[in-house]
Amino acid sequence: MDEPDPESLTPALADAVPAELAPRAGAATDVVSREFLDRPATEVAPDLLGCVLEHDTADGVVAVVLTEVEAYMGAADPASHSYRGRTRRNAVMFGPPGYAYVYFTYGMHFCVNVVCGPGETPTAVLLRAGRVIAGEELAASRRHVDRARDLARGPARLCQAMAIDRTQDGLDLCDPGSSLRLRPVAAGAPGAPVSVGPRVGISAAADIPWRFWVTGDPSVSAYRRAKPRDRTGINIRMSRLETVWRLGKSLDLTRVARGRRVRLAPRGTERRTAGRDPGSH
Repeated sequence: MDEPDPESLTPALADAVPAELAPRAGAATDVVSREFLDRPATEVAPDLLGCVLEHDTADGVVAVVLTEVEAYMGAADPASHSYRGRTRRNAVMFGPPGYAYVYFTYGMHFCVNVVCGPGETPTAVLLRAGRVIAGEELAASRRHVDRARDLARGPARLCQAMAIDRTQDGLDLCDPGSSLRLRPVAAGAPGAPVSVGPRVGISAAADIPWRFWVTGDPSVSAYRRAKPRDRTGINIRMSRLETVWRLGKSLDLTRVARGRRVRLAPRGTERRTAGRDPGSH
């Protein structure tokens, strides 16, 4: 699916925040207010573009200006982690706005969200991408890449570059003394058009345009629609099926539950299934 045509929203905020305009790393006296986040995630999300997420660790400070985000609207949004209610994993979403919700996905990656309001409704904004404006060398050593645009281009890369994991789940982003804090758009930063479109990699509510990004910014991640599943819930490439056929292997689809992938096995051996794919949020 192609990217939708850009739509201009309220100026926001930061196609490129120059280093001289960016808040000074380590001087977190200015953080976003809780009132700023005490609104529906769909209102907060575009206003977060141009804000600066900063993480202070023993190795140093890495700061990222946000260029891409996605809104998740709780009980009204089947793609949201809080759609089916409170769990130990998503408990932070059911608290007050302004806290970090960090989750583990695909057995290897972390993603960070900003919990939003109003009140204590379980909505949040996923921080999908950003541009490193402080601590670039440290971020590059964590990511093992050379290109600056790729340091935080995607939610998992952003967390890796900033050393964010479940340890930071529940930290107060509105507290100047917090090691993980969120700072407002730098005063005098130039505005930029904001594009909107569908969220990345989800199958439920896949066409709702609750993804927001700074138009044309190179740090924005590529759009990927979730792979459709057939009516048995199995998604297998035809080339793989052909390979199985040539090797004389077989598939027993009768024992595969809906929503699970098939693990291939030689004829005559026990068939097994792999776990359900996690969603983007």
